[in-house]
Amino acid sequence: MKNIINEVIKTRRSVYPPMYTGEIVDDKIIHQMLENANWAPSHKRTEPWRFTVFKGDGLKKLAEFQSKLYKKLSRDKFEPNKYKMLKEKPLQCSHVISIGAKISGLVPEIEEVEAVACAVQNMCLTASTYQLGAYWGSGGITYKQESKVFFDLAKNDLLLGFLFIGVPKSQTSLGKRGDINDKVRWIE
Repeated sequence: MKNIINEVIKTRRSVYPPMYTGEIVDDKIIHQMLENANWAPSHKRTEPWRFTVFKGDGLKKLAEFQSKLYKKLSRDKFEPNKYKMLKEKPLQCSHVISIGAKISGLVPEIEEVEAVACAVQNMCLTASTYQLGAYWGSGGITYKQESKVFFDLAKNDLLLGFLFIGVPKSQTSLGKRGDINDKVRWIE
């Protein structure tokens, strides 16, 4: 049993939307991912994670919103390829989950962000366990104040990106990491 968690952690990989089959993931699995996210640690039990799940026509609404907002905000820095990607990427997915952090003011903001990151890791590990592809992206409209209302976030809350979910076309290859001993110092 102890080896299972080690294997899940080692085999978890970011799997990007072009690598998805187009098959729809069962909502029961998405609910399980969200439930597992809800068990992430948070200082003072603030539970700052806030998610909006997009599926079906909701993916079109997300694509339309983010591409239009990008176009509006980019003005003279508009990039047609970026606009196209924002309009098409959600449509390659079974589900997209926006990742928000509700800032409570009870703990430093960074602790709310760290708690949300733990929640997202729980979702990614759950997706991996179900042999699904998942990818946390933070480009496009992620850090734009103007985007928050669409995701039901207050002015002082944070939009931290999107979790793209789909069925992968093939199993991902094993990842590579440097030796942990190069990153750890022991003091006895």
